Amino acid sequence: MKALTFKQGIHPEYNKELTKDKPLKNAKRPEEVIIPLKQHIGAPLKPLVQKGDQVEMGQKIADSDSFVCAPIHASISGKVTELRKVSDPAGNIVEAVVIKAAAEDNFNSGLEKHENLETLDSAKIKEIIREAGIVGMGGAMFPTHVKVSIPDDKKVDYVILNGAECEPYLTVDHRVMVERPKSIVFGLQALMKASGADKGIIGIEENKPEAIASMTDAVATENNIEVKSLETKYPQGGEKMLINAIIGREVPAGGLPLDVGVVVCNTSTAAAVADAIRDGKPLYERSITITGNGIDSPQNLIYRIGTTIGELVEQAGGLTADAAKVITGGPMMGAAQKSLNVPGVKGTSGILVLTKDQVEDYEPEPCIKCARCVDACPMFLMPTQLVNYAKHNMLEELEEYQILNCIECGSCSFVCPAKIPLVHHLRLGKAQVMAKKRENN
Repeated sequence: MKALTFKQGIHPEYNKELTKDKPLKNAKRPEEVIIPLKQHIGAPLKPLVQKGDQVEMGQKIADSDSFVCAPIHASISGKVTELRKVSDPAGNIVEAVVIKAAAEDNFNSGLEKHENLETLDSAKIKEIIREAGIVGMGGAMFPTHVKVSIPDDKKVDYVILNGAECEPYLTVDHRVMVERPKSIVFGLQALMKASGADKGIIGIEENKPEAIASMTDAVATENNIEVKSLETKYPQGGEKMLINAIIGREVPAGGLPLDVGVVVCNTSTAAAVADAIRDGKPLYERSITITGNGIDSPQNLIYRIGTTIGELVEQAGGLTADAAKVITGGPMMGAAQKSLNVPGVKGTSGILVLTKDQVEDYEPEPCIKCARCVDACPMFLMPTQLVNYAKHNMLEELEEYQILNCIECGSCSFVCPAKIPLVHHLRLGKAQVMAKKRENN
């Protein structure tokens, strides 16, 4: 199988050997969960419970009338002890429901179970996905029912599942593909039926031969689903990179995969769709990689959403003596944490702990115009020029030079010999342009 890829990109050390052979196992049931009510891109939710209420595992506890949203469900049975503001893994201050665990869990989601897809039409599948609160589990957390709701003037040819997992250290999607291939295929079939796509493709980087073998076996009898091997390169898992590598289509600047007839979802998202349809199970738990040289016993766990980072770290043996930095997600696009009391959410796929000798303290040097960042950028942007515009608040120039097409992958910062925090400035620049657009509208 020829390995496919895109132009540009980088090759960081992947460091997946710490957990790639560690099977998924259930984390301990937490005594308390802190469940943020904003775990998706879209409209904020309103709580459906109040202090003192008894809730059951799988019960919906927050929702909105907005189309672009995803409801939240209780991850344990217990008593609502408070509603308060908390910091989420991205550093946002959001409202959260705090639940103290009962003696045991009683599952009651109210969702029906459906053993096969033949009895379900597209509208019903989208309804189930929506009511189960499923979002993109690769980190973006875009509501999945919205992604597969195709406008009348669009036609989807392919649903592509992202099994690249190109972010260094993380192996959670790898383990899901190895251990739950049939669930992923069932979920892919559901996403294809919901979106009207004729074909499904699962793209997996070639550094995951076990996953490629597992998924290839799982689709052996499917005539409209295939597995494609991808070159090991970062950011191979970006939607636009994935589409270009696998089917050769190029998403236009400012466009979406839908503009070229494609829907892209994560493999773990597909497994969650299968759970919702077959088992009536909302997205109240997910798998996660807890890894790094600063972790005593790296693991792949299945944890209840709302469990704190600190609790999960303890279940992986705790921090080593020389642990220095905790990141949710991977080293390229993850977010450094200032506290271990932050709850894990639907998009939290990893906890990475680096040691003192891995965390470099430095002062950026002047740009030497070497253009390494330009050569690395998978979106063919000019990071140094954009950063210069961002520093000087030149919003028209930022938009003209396509800053909104930046996917914040970190490739430019990774290759910069001057150690300039390019992504930091690019994020600020994007925020300025988007704020200006909202103001004008």
